[in-house]
This record gives sequence, structure tokens and C-alpha cells, in this order.
Amino acid sequence: MAERTHPAPGDGGTGRPPDGVQGVVARMLALDAAWPRPDGVAVFNRVYLAVTEEVGRNVTEGRFPDVRAAVTLDVRFAERYLAAVDAAADDRPPPACWRPLFQLRRHPGVRPLQFALAGINAHIGHDLALAVVDTSHELGCEPGDLEDEFDRVGDILVSLEERIREELMPGPDLFQIADPLTHLLGSWSLDRARDGAWSAARALWALRNHPCVAEGLRERLDDAVGLAGRMLLTPLRD
Repeated sequence: MAERTHPAPGDGGTGRPPDGVQGVVARMLALDAAWPRPDGVAVFNRVYLAVTEEVGRNVTEGRFPDVRAAVTLDVRFAERYLAAVDAAADDRPPPACWRPLFQLRRHPGVRPLQFALAGINAHIGHDLALAVVDTSHELGCEPGDLEDEFDRVGDILVSLEERIREELMPGPDLFQIADPLTHLLGSWSLDRARDGAWSAARALWALRNHPCVAEGLRERLDDAVGLAGRMLLTPLRD
């Protein structure tokens, strides 16, 4: 792995959450306290808070091969979501991948599991690829050098997704084969989104010396993930 001489995560800088992972957790806890519990973004925020807390425990327990890389990736990743939150709060448009969730966050016909998966879709499908590129620039390494950290974070997400589905899934009397939610759940896969994020990160890194082409790819990725999110948030009748 290339030698890394950049500042450690949590150092000074504009817009950077303080104290690494714990700074991100503190910000998410504050958001959780401020938003009504049924709010769609609040539903995703609770999911992401659980993921970030699990990453923090893994860092503390030494389960990442490179702690600094893991923390940097986690913080750069979280910044993408928090920037979308700040944009919406300031009446600025968030990235296209996040717009459906913010637009439909109070829709009574959207179920909590849909909100959670739409947020995961935006964050994994779009933000994760850009966070890998951000981390590679910051640490002076190739995306391939971050594969172990990427895989470990991905494993945490997969395990938590299973728990999320169990907690937010409607009861057996509602979850029937004809229920539209069944079809929506079958149309999206975290594993496929994770694989796509890794491929997108590698492609964006390969295009780093061709900024116009790379920007075009980022825009298409943002739009495509936003379209998938809008479909996941299709209002359903009880």
C-alpha cells in the first residue's frame, strides 16, 4: 500500500465532522432527536446510525486491517449523506439520488422499510463510490488498497440489512405474495448495489485525469440511483 502522509480523519477542515466516527455518530444522534420518528429520513438515519456505531465498534476492537483507512472511508462516506441533509435544510437541492427520499419523507403511503431501503440505495449506490475516490485521494493510495476496508464495511451493511428487514417488515398478515411491497423488495439488492459501487469507484479513479468524462459518469450514476430510489418509494395502499 502506498505511504499515506495526509492528515488523519477528524483534523481541521471545512465541513468535516470532528473526532472521526464518534463525530459522525454525534451528528446522527442530534438529527434523530430533532426529527419526528415516522419521518422517512429519520427512519434511514436510525439505520445508518446503527451501521456507523457498528463500524466504530469494529475499529475499537481492531477488526479492520488498516484503522486509518477504515475511519477515513467511514467519515468521507458519512459526509455525503450529511451534506444532503444540510442541502435540504437550507432549501438547496440535494443530489438526485437523495431527492426522492427528501421529497417523500412525510408521504403517508410509503412504509418505513421503503424509506430505509431508499436511503441505503442512495448511500450505497452513489455515495460509496465517491467516498472511495475521496479516500484514495486523501490517503494517497489506489482504490484497490482499500478493498479490505470496503469489504468489511459491506459485510456490516449486509448483516444489518437483514436485521432491518426483520424489524421493519410488515406482519405476516400484511406480507403476502400479492403485496406490492414484496415486488419492490425483490427489485433491489444490497449486494448488487455494493458491487456496482466498487466498479463505479474503480472507473472514476481510472478517469481522474479526465475530469469532464468523470463528471459525466458521476451525473449519470446520480440520476440512475435517484430513479431506483423513486421506484422504491412508490406509495402503497395498506
